[in-house]
Amino acid sequence: MSNSPPTPRRGRPLSELRKAFSDAASDAAIETLIKELASDPRAGAHALADRGHRLLASRVRERDRLTGLLALRDELAARGIRGIAGIDEVGVGPLAGPVVAAAVVLPEKMGLRGLDDSKRVRRTLRESLAKEIHEIAIGVGLGEVTPEEIDQLGIYQAALEAMRRSVASLARTTDVGHLLVDARTVPGVAIPQTSIIKGDQRDASIAAASIVAKVHRDAHMAKLGRRYPAYGFERHMGYGTAEHMAVLAREGPCPVHRRSFAPVEKAERRLGGGSSANS
Repeated sequence: MSNSPPTPRRGRPLSELRKAFSDAASDAAIETLIKELASDPRAGAHALADRGHRLLASRVRERDRLTGLLALRDELAARGIRGIAGIDEVGVGPLAGPVVAAAVVLPEKMGLRGLDDSKRVRRTLRESLAKEIHEIAIGVGLGEVTPEEIDQLGIYQAALEAMRRSVASLARTTDVGHLLVDARTVPGVAIPQTSIIKGDQRDASIAAASIVAKVHRDAHMAKLGRRYPAYGFERHMGYGTAEHMAVLAREGPCPVHRRSFAPVEKAERRLGGGSSANS
């Protein structure tokens, strides 16, 4: 009778195991797969188990990061404050299109894995996060200020006005008890507020507002790109890229350009003050 140890058993096909890892939605499911792989002698199985351990560790780090992003909101909620809205704006720098702001009240418990400042999130994730935010948020408000209004108000005041409009929009459907604002103070509202430097990187509600505003504005600029195809708004979103500057110099500004911005004013003056033929 042989006393040699039993030969380790090969498990399921690696392709099936890889799919199981891809489909695993919970930490428990990943842990179960790792246990299944523990006695599998194949190098591919060991690599999958290592991948599972790394995935679990990354999920722990992400949960810790999100907990940090919710710290101020949770502190305010512990004091009995409800309806805590994050406020942020996008579109201050472009030469064309509106400034857009969003106000978002997140639920007490939420996941939103990958939530961050919209500038630090890739486009596909940003769009899926915006959809999820709209689905789970207690309330979402949007505010826009047109290029004509930007020229009248100046860009700084226009951004504040977009924020004020987003809060007014939110307040029509949601009880708002406190505002968390990215680096500014929203004028014309009686609601208590806290300004947070780099708030879109430090607070989940502000980051959510940043995502919602960015995706909304990008969709609007894509529509303008179809209306004024010479300018490529759907690619550069109105920012002063080399492509945009070249078209602006050649064609002059169209109706959605901000005439008070120096490159637009210069192009219009050089071409004799007329609007583009795309108007």
